[in-house]
Amino acid sequence: MARKTTPSFITELPLTIDSKQEKHLISRFQSARQLYNACLNESLVRMQLVRDSEPYNQAKKLNREKDKKQRKELFKTAREKARFSDYEIQSFATLTAKSSKWIAKNVDSNTQQKLATRAFKAVDRILFGMAKQVRFKVLTRFKSVEGKSNKQGLRWLKDKVFWCGLNIEPIIDWSNPVIVHGLTSPVKYCRILWRNLNGKKRWFVQLINEGLPYQKTQNYVTQGIVGLDVNITAVAFVADKKSGLLPFADKVPTFEREIKAFQKKMQRSQRMHNPDNFEADFDQKVGNKIVRKKGKVNKGKKQWLKTRNYRRIQAKKAELERRKVAYAKSQNRRLVNEILRHGNQIKTERVSIKGWQKRYGKAISAKSLGFFQSELKRKAENANGYFLTFSTQKTALSQTHLDGTRIKKSLSQRVHKDATGFVMHRDLFSAFLSRCVYNDSLSLWDAQCEYPGTEPFLLDAWKQYQQSVNRVASR
Repeated sequence: MARKTTPSFITELPLTIDSKQEKHLISRFQSARQLYNACLNESLVRMQLVRDSEPYNQAKKLNREKDKKQRKELFKTAREKARFSDYEIQSFATLTAKSSKWIAKNVDSNTQQKLATRAFKAVDRILFGMAKQVRFKVLTRFKSVEGKSNKQGLRWLKDKVFWCGLNIEPIIDWSNPVIVHGLTSPVKYCRILWRNLNGKKRWFVQLINEGLPYQKTQNYVTQGIVGLDVNITAVAFVADKKSGLLPFADKVPTFEREIKAFQKKMQRSQRMHNPDNFEADFDQKVGNKIVRKKGKVNKGKKQWLKTRNYRRIQAKKAELERRKVAYAKSQNRRLVNEILRHGNQIKTERVSIKGWQKRYGKAISAKSLGFFQSELKRKAENANGYFLTFSTQKTALSQTHLDGTRIKKSLSQRVHKDATGFVMHRDLFSAFLSRCVYNDSLSLWDAQCEYPGTEPFLLDAWKQYQQSVNRVASR
């Protein structure tokens, strides 16, 4: 019988860590990292045994629909023979920890099991074709450790973090209703993590609470269908009684010049202190001039010397990149909340992030499209709604007219002149048509019936957008 799941949300608090506690935490994170990597390696070995087994190869040859039950049984047999399961990897983690007294001393049994589950799930995604590879964790990439429950091991008790002798005080803002709501809600388990802020390691605790997150009055969610059209500069939405054309992460600072300057300094430092890792400089004719070119990095394994100045510049660069991501997330969360105020049933085209990267390059890095989509989906589903995507090729909303004809447009053409006679902003009209898509198919009948009543909202949104553009241009 599957375990009953309940809704969850996260409450994050900064921790006050002294030098002694930090030393203990670093040691525990190091031992947890080694155990995770050991479980990851063991999971990869057992996954390969599954792939090489006869039942697995037999199942692969069967039809997915006709022989569904038989395929399932064969896959199950292959897993059992290779002992590839969450339970088996947890057993491996326990034996590995016992054989290393240092790991057993630093990591409790519940945390050991959670690390094993974390490693198993990462490898299991490869077996199901949901991921291509997994990465072993280095010191700088292993940033969190979590418990299995709040009953023993790593736990939250009496507004403090307890972890096998460690007693850590958090910083609590009791005037913040979001924090108060999290502290008064049941805690499933807790997680300790660290981040580099301004070149310094800062520690935090995340409480995984049971229930629904605190809902601010301005972030209410209404019932209804919302059609979306997302592009590089704006997000068009059309709801039951409202439509809009909102800027997409337009206030996110890219810090492009500053980051580029830091990258040049880091490259100069690398070349100066690691000359053997680079090919010799050479002269190259460019037009009528002879230009001195820098040699490329040598192939093969290399040792890199990173000076104190290099690490200082690297920390400054990382801080700017962190701030850029934080700004993008903040802007996208505001945009998500604004959309959900008008409806919780989201319909939009299936946007390819890789396609955007190929077309727009660096311009997409500040937008965080993937985060916007995942956050919108998460919040819509938490509000008893849904996030539905459909094929761009099958629907071709930007080309479709209300009479059913399809006429291609260039990307620069932002106005839709419909064959039936009306004129509308291209993105707003595509968002409107999104409302009428069912099972990757556009219902022209629904669109024709709804458009007369929706047109005033669309025209009003277009007018407001033009006014905002004119205000920006006049500054």
